[in-house]
Amino acid sequence: MSAPGHTAYQAVVLLRALLDAGVRDVVLCPGSRSAPLALALYAADAAGDLRLHVRIDERSAGFLALGLTIGSGRPVAVVTTSGTAVGNLLPAVMEAYHGGRRLIVVSADRPAAMRGTAANQTTWQTGIFGRFAESVDLAVGALADEVSVAAGEAVGRTGPSHLNVQFDTPLLPEPGMPWWPASQPGGGLRLDPVSCLPPRVVGPALSRGPLTVVVAGDDAGPGARVLAESAGWPLLAEPTSGARAGEHAIRCYRLLLGSTLGAQIERVVVVGHPTLSRPVAGLLGRHTVELLAVAPPSGHVTTPEHRAQVLSSVPSAPESMPTAAEVDWLAAWRSLDAEVSGRLDGVVEALPELDALQVAQVVGEAVTPGTALIVGSSNPVRDLDLMLVPYLPRGRRRIVGNRGLAGIDGLVSTAIGVDLGRPGAPRSLALLGDLSFLHDSNGLILGPDEPRPDLTIVVVNDDGGSIFTLLEQGGPEYSAGFERVFATPHHADLEAVCRGAGTAYRLAATREELRAAIADPAPGLRVVEVRASRAHRRATAAAIAALVDNRGMSPSPPAAR
Repeated sequence: MSAPGHTAYQAVVLLRALLDAGVRDVVLCPGSRSAPLALALYAADAAGDLRLHVRIDERSAGFLALGLTIGSGRPVAVVTTSGTAVGNLLPAVMEAYHGGRRLIVVSADRPAAMRGTAANQTTWQTGIFGRFAESVDLAVGALADEVSVAAGEAVGRTGPSHLNVQFDTPLLPEPGMPWWPASQPGGGLRLDPVSCLPPRVVGPALSRGPLTVVVAGDDAGPGARVLAESAGWPLLAEPTSGARAGEHAIRCYRLLLGSTLGAQIERVVVVGHPTLSRPVAGLLGRHTVELLAVAPPSGHVTTPEHRAQVLSSVPSAPESMPTAAEVDWLAAWRSLDAEVSGRLDGVVEALPELDALQVAQVVGEAVTPGTALIVGSSNPVRDLDLMLVPYLPRGRRRIVGNRGLAGIDGLVSTAIGVDLGRPGAPRSLALLGDLSFLHDSNGLILGPDEPRPDLTIVVVNDDGGSIFTLLEQGGPEYSAGFERVFATPHHADLEAVCRGAGTAYRLAATREELRAAIADPAPGLRVVEVRASRAHRRATAAAIAALVDNRGMSPSPPAAR
């Protein structure tokens, strides 16, 4: 190995420190200043000490790393060269910050003396992510102990971290020198996914009395379900909560919140990060409702107007049995949910085939035990929220999405990362809209030597942003500018996009064709396109809202994204 002080030695020390701290997957983008890291990563991958993923676009690389950490539960590093390459990681870093994901950015840099001199590809990289990531600037020749401490702190931190590493020339190992030391005895790569959830800590017991619901937002985990079942309360669980299972889960909760039953709620326990609907936001904003919010690992507590009582862990159920009023309360929710669910299924069945809601229904049914589903922002996750019948508990199904900021960027790469982070698991599914798919279509581009996912991406192509049809700007008074500045039709040929990336493609025109495409056992990455119309979206939403007596109130459209 190169002598201490040589850039190749610095690269090895840093990578060894990341491995020792638990990193097993590293995403790399090509570059010159990052050359010593690239060669060390190549050799470490060949030695079986880590798994390397190479991508040509830093933005997609960042979301691939994000997906890998979601799928595996482990910290994942993404390595870039200097300059704008680092800035392209900001969207993924922001999502990791709000979602509490352990994403480690390792950026190569010129020596500090070159900053401010107009040297090529040199800028102020340290602190570039602002409050979204703790940043450490490792100087040329930084001591091994300093590097190890910085790497350990980065990996141990909740959320993203940034290690900016200054490399001086020469950047490459001297001829004949190994790029990576021999594997340590007993070492080698282990890709077994670990739980991404912290150990469940049960807090103090709640009291009986107020009519209570449990709201399970994104990444709530099974603790929300356990609380609702133990206490005898209704469970209002979003698809990505990890809690939408069991007999207490209310499928049509967002419709029922507009009923007289929803108006009777006196206390809400929030677990996770709810983001999907204005009815839930309206419930959490009621000043007549007692609001308890469990702090998630990310530290970003859902507390409108900062008025929630913040709990450090999921509380335990009251020690006493449910009162007669609570028994009747749960029964009323379940009965009305069953009635409205039947009406909803009737409305969806009568829609032209293939409607986006029908697609969500088929995809939800296809998530078998052990399967992961990555669901996109905007309409896909909301369609799934309406159509997803709660599963049986303990099926180890995973429905995830980038709900920290709920953006549409990076979703193809996130989905690929989630699948690659779950080796040995059943084939994964993704449900995306056409704009999300096109926004990260270069995530499909995989080099011939890269790990290949077993992933089916179902794309609902309604030629634009149909979520806006359901918002205020979708009203007739804004119709003159709606198509160009909100709907943004693209007329893109998705089959041609897939062909250009070398990705298998299939068009499904009926529910049976969609089921067959999803059930296809052939390995690898493939895209299934479903062409849908958004012309009737607003009318369908109004018909669905009318399924529940909302006491004359206007139906509430969903929040954007």
